[in-house]
Amino acid sequence: MNKIFILPILIIFILSFSSCFGQRNRRTAIVPIPDTEFFDFTLPVKMDDIIETKDGPGSRVMPDWLRAYINGGIDEVERMAAYNGKYVFIGMSEGLNFTAMSRWADNFSPVRDTTMLAARRIETKLVSSATLYPDDEYGVFYGRMIGNAYGSVYPGAVKEDTYWIKMRVDNEEGSSELYVFFVLISIDRTTLQNVVQDMISKSIPSGNIPQNQRNAIDRLQRSFFERF
Repeated sequence: MNKIFILPILIIFILSFSSCFGQRNRRTAIVPIPDTEFFDFTLPVKMDDIIETKDGPGSRVMPDWLRAYINGGIDEVERMAAYNGKYVFIGMSEGLNFTAMSRWADNFSPVRDTTMLAARRIETKLVSSATLYPDDEYGVFYGRMIGNAYGSVYPGAVKEDTYWIKMRVDNEEGSSELYVFFVLISIDRTTLQNVVQDMISKSIPSGNIPQNQRNAIDRLQRSFFERF
């Protein structure tokens, strides 16, 4: 007789477990901002792996801005006296074909191609400033702001320099060589801040929005350029 009740009891147990699991998932639907991988930009270049540059063998001779970028990222470049009062963006492309990479760098347009670089930086700021997922934190403002960021032209962008390196890449199949091209773009800080402030104003919904979202947008507007 015990065998008769084993299956029903097992089914009830499974359904109860599934129900609890589902409720737990629903309760945690709104969770903290995306994983730190979203913000983890690790440049796939190490000084020791550089075997040649535009200026010759090894990595001894390189532009100061590129050395700063490899060692410390954009923040390190913007600390340089040469870029005081400017925001810096660096486009990067890698490949085996030197001619193709050279063509990419030559055709890089500060008007057209800076959009992706600036918009990504704006998006990162929005997400890093949120305590919840951005859609929950800012509501419809978030989607509008992202759309405006990726759909805008950023005036005043200047193509400062281009440079290439050749690096050794080690993998399971052995070692290979890869060309990496960099394009340095700068924009006057005041110019870009005016563009972004106007973008924020245009992205704020005109109708009523939940007070918590209104507060989050107000905080963002006041502190947007801190650690931007």
